[in-house]
Amino acid sequence: MSSTPYYAPHGGHPAQTELLTDRAMFTEAYAVIPKGVLRDIVTSHLPFWDNTRLWVLARPLSGFAETFSQYIMEVGPGGGSERPELDEHAEGVLFVVEGEIALTLEGVEHKLVPGGYAFIPPRTNWSLRNRGADCARFHWVRKHYEAVDGLPQPEPFVKNEQDVEPIPMPGTEGRWVTTRFVDTADMRHDMHVNIVTFQPGGVIPFAETHVMEHGLYVLEGKAVYRLNQDWVEVEAGDFMWLRAFCPQACYAGGPSRFRYLLYKDVNRQMKLTLGAPQTRRA
Repeated sequence: MSSTPYYAPHGGHPAQTELLTDRAMFTEAYAVIPKGVLRDIVTSHLPFWDNTRLWVLARPLSGFAETFSQYIMEVGPGGGSERPELDEHAEGVLFVVEGEIALTLEGVEHKLVPGGYAFIPPRTNWSLRNRGADCARFHWVRKHYEAVDGLPQPEPFVKNEQDVEPIPMPGTEGRWVTTRFVDTADMRHDMHVNIVTFQPGGVIPFAETHVMEHGLYVLEGKAVYRLNQDWVEVEAGDFMWLRAFCPQACYAGGPSRFRYLLYKDVNRQMKLTLGAPQTRRA
């Protein structure tokens, strides 16, 4: 299998001689799941998925993620599913980090290689197979779609990040750019899954404090991240969850660029009652 710039876990098990000390953290405001945690012993399996295992990075849970779940899927040769999504209200994003998958959307087959990105709205007829000789690994981000009367549901699409021009953050001279797969003005979408890239020395120069919940998976490089009141070192393969309003900032120290896959919930009115059901079309 050819190498890719994206980090993907391969499991395994640590030796008895390794130290117990690790960078894993779970707080009320954020969590850090370092790459060393993603071992064989913490994998999960799903109904109707063949020759497949996964690492669950986030799921809706009291005191943890509220709006989304995120998996790293590992599909062996010949594996996949004809019934991948069992929740009719769930939308999803797939992002391939290793290997190849054949994704069929509404009867049309698409080949996704590393950098491949697919958006799958609710009630879409889709299936997935690995027809290659090696394992395929990809992220699967899921969210209950919040329908709005008067707005149609967005259509499915497939892209590759290599074909999407990154957008520089103003005033950063290109040190901080975002690869956006969805137009920010498209109100049909209630979540964005983007790729953020910092060149060495690039920074988020203030403590962002906002309503959007985040899931961040580090694809490349390393950095120091401000999470609430703490500065935490992170590197390729690490995952961070940030609750709404968790202060956050970043310094990319190098020597190579720092990149992460970023989830955030967007474009919807704030619910005024905790636990209120999401608005959906009948």
